[in-house]
Amino acid sequence: MPSVTTEILQEVIDIRRVGKVTKGGKRLRFRVVVVAGDGAGRVGVGVGKSVEIPQAVQQGIRDAMKRLVNVPVRNGTIPHEVRGEFGAAKVLLKPAYPGTGVIAGRTVGAVCRVAGIKDILTKALRSTNPLNLARATLDAFAKLESPEMVAARRDKKVEDIVEVEDDENR
Repeated sequence: MPSVTTEILQEVIDIRRVGKVTKGGKRLRFRVVVVAGDGAGRVGVGVGKSVEIPQAVQQGIRDAMKRLVNVPVRNGTIPHEVRGEFGAAKVLLKPAYPGTGVIAGRTVGAVCRVAGIKDILTKALRSTNPLNLARATLDAFAKLESPEMVAARRDKKVEDIVEVEDDENR
């Protein structure tokens, strides 16, 4: 595994006490949902379970770093509107003008901040389960395409793609 030279940003999204009922009683543990990334377009969500919360957080960070997704961030926002879905949770992400900030709930906002997005509008649709909402946000990020990716797919120049988008907004 290559060494990471950039600092890892992390944020705990959810801590829940979960239990397993056995013949001898209940075995209680903590489930922690953690979002981790580099603040420059790479973010992942991980889950850790342990008897103690700090151990669960460390497991969650390791799990998140295994599941990193690249996010095409342009001028502090995303290139286009996108919807993500995971389980019963759906999330809508829209680009925003500079200075808007991260307009989001606790879960989606944490994922966006760790990804390095400074301006975005979001809306959680249907379920608000923190784990499913975080994974729905990652699904939305995976669906994003930068102008460079679209230009390569269409065999055009980036300038042609950006001009077309500007003409549509008039």
